[in-house]
Amino acid sequence: MATKKLWGGRFQEQAAAWVDAFGASISFDQLMAEEDIEGSLAHVKMLQKTGIVPSDDCNQIIAGLEGIQTDLEAGKLTFNVENEDIHMNIESILTDRIGPVAGKLHTARSRNDQVATDFHLYLKKRLPKVIDEITTVQKTLISLAEKNVETIMPGYTHLQHAQPISYGHYLMAYYQMFKRDKERFTFNEVHTDISPLGAAALAGTTFPIDRQMTAKTLGFSQVYANSLDAVSDRDFALEFLSNSSILMMHLSRFCEELSMWVSHEFQYLELSDAYTTGSSIMPQKKNPDMAELIRGKSGRVYGHLMGLLATMKSLPLAYNKDLQEDKEGVFDTVKTLLPALRVFNGMLSTVTVKADNMKAATENDFSNATELADYLATKGVPFREAHGIVGQLVLKGIQTHQNLQDMSLEELKKASPKIEEDVYNDLKSEVAVERRHSEGGTGFDQVRKQIEQAKKELEA
Repeated sequence: MATKKLWGGRFQEQAAAWVDAFGASISFDQLMAEEDIEGSLAHVKMLQKTGIVPSDDCNQIIAGLEGIQTDLEAGKLTFNVENEDIHMNIESILTDRIGPVAGKLHTARSRNDQVATDFHLYLKKRLPKVIDEITTVQKTLISLAEKNVETIMPGYTHLQHAQPISYGHYLMAYYQMFKRDKERFTFNEVHTDISPLGAAALAGTTFPIDRQMTAKTLGFSQVYANSLDAVSDRDFALEFLSNSSILMMHLSRFCEELSMWVSHEFQYLELSDAYTTGSSIMPQKKNPDMAELIRGKSGRVYGHLMGLLATMKSLPLAYNKDLQEDKEGVFDTVKTLLPALRVFNGMLSTVTVKADNMKAATENDFSNATELADYLATKGVPFREAHGIVGQLVLKGIQTHQNLQDMSLEELKKASPKIEEDVYNDLKSEVAVERRHSEGGTGFDQVRKQIEQAKKELEA
């Protein structure tokens, strides 16, 4: 008995239902139903214009597809595993509605170039949304940085107090990271904006198709120059997953710090109740769950990148069924990325900055040690010698429980006669920050320059 599959002419045996279920992708690729119909409409209009399929037949197909499109928007369509994927499901529905003429839709086309086209369209529509969400986060960072140019906090290396910095400077560091993220996604758009339609199975077609027409109809700026590449390339998807992984890494780093900064040990920030949760047993708890979730979901996105890289690494040209595994990870990444950006922006825009606690943390440590070394260097002491002098003073401070600024001038002079009364001004954390005028530094003037430049970039 012959199989009833649309492709089943040479098959004599029907697969078991559980085998069909294993091979089917409709459970997830139905997310591309809209794109599949759009691609089919562009294809049939091209078939009509080129005369490959009679105009009356094309009109029937177009009307049928538009009806399916309307029902899809209304949520009236149901898909089944027996038809494997979104392409066969749509064609099957079309056949039920307009009869055998629906079979002419697949003239000069394969599911190989069809699925690639759908996938390109899907991602092409979503990349601008990701870019927009990143821009929103950037604007929030600028706004918060503008309010905190002169807010002093400890700067860290190795998670140890290093030098005092502006909190605005800290925030603008992340602005720059997200700027590069946005540039990567913008470049990703270039590689996504290419039409595979017309490559057919792998070798092109004998029919006189017009690939430029279908590309233009679907809003693509160009077509794949090589049919083998068109149906087997998933670079654009890998690029998206790679870019998403880097973006999630940046979000994760920020969320890691948020989780620390709101802890009892730091108390630099407080998150809004809207982005925190309580404990089922400990009444006092206010947990930064949303920050932790974003941090956790970064691993989820990394996994999708590694999964697709592993899938692609040994695939011979051209299409292989392995490529069915390219979409689910991308779909999930889109579903993860957009809410993560929105929640992160919500947390950031409602955070309370505890400026006094931040500054106090720079006044009971030795993060002004570099200031003293620089002070001695300006007095003519070689920096290496100055470094050693200050190191000895730090050791003494640790032993006597004194900060550098709390030591008497007499004590400081014993270490170096070059030290004068004016040193106490240089040892103030706000002065240490303000004086760092080097380009891109934490000096208040430099932070304001960063902010103004960022505003111009977003307005461009």
